Amino acid sequence: AAVPAGGLALLLGVLLWAPWRALHGAPLTELSGDQDFQLFLQRNLEFTRKILGDVAALQRVVCDTFQLCKEDELQLVRQDLDIAQVPMEQCHRRTFQPETCFSQIRAGLRAYHGSLATIQNLLPGHAGLVETLQLDMANLSSNIQQQMEDLGLATVTYPSKNQDPLPTFSSRFHHQVGGFFILANFQRFLETAYRALRHLANL
Repeated sequence: AAVPAGGLALLLGVLLWAPWRALHGAPLTELSGDQDFQLFLQRNLEFTRKILGDVAALQRVVCDTFQLCKEDELQLVRQDLDIAQVPMEQCHRRTFQPETCFSQIRAGLRAYHGSLATIQNLLPGHAGLVETLQLDMANLSSNIQQQMEDLGLATVTYPSKNQDPLPTFSSRFHHQVGGFFILANFQRFLETAYRALRHLANL
């Protein structure tokens, strides 16, 4: 059975045609000629693709282990779970600015870094992959923070749910479905982050 979005190859195919109209015409041309900034973007586009690949691998494990593979079949169960999508509206708006988008990406990475403990509890045999993913997320966040400082961009702090306790589940099945949706939401978050980085690279 296929994972949601169909694995990394299809996922990257989706990223290639995903519309990004909202950012056209954003006043960011002053960044486009900065070679260090372009190098940062190219490296971290690759890094984001690697993280997406690790998320897809965990989604395949959830699918194979628990037969939880299709998001539309689980929507009714989702209503009983407290699994929120991390906001990314600052990376979509027509008034897109790098500092607000980057800050929101960093806030989201912090939130998902914490919520991946739920996945580690669910899949103890794959703890190493989860830990690698968390390390990569921390490094991506650090890279973005360093680049913001190098460009003199203001750091905007968004509230993070990372301080909240991990979600509790009333049953093992709800724990499994919760893990499925954490990964599905994280995948969508990363797709948006990828498109934002790619947009800046193409200015």
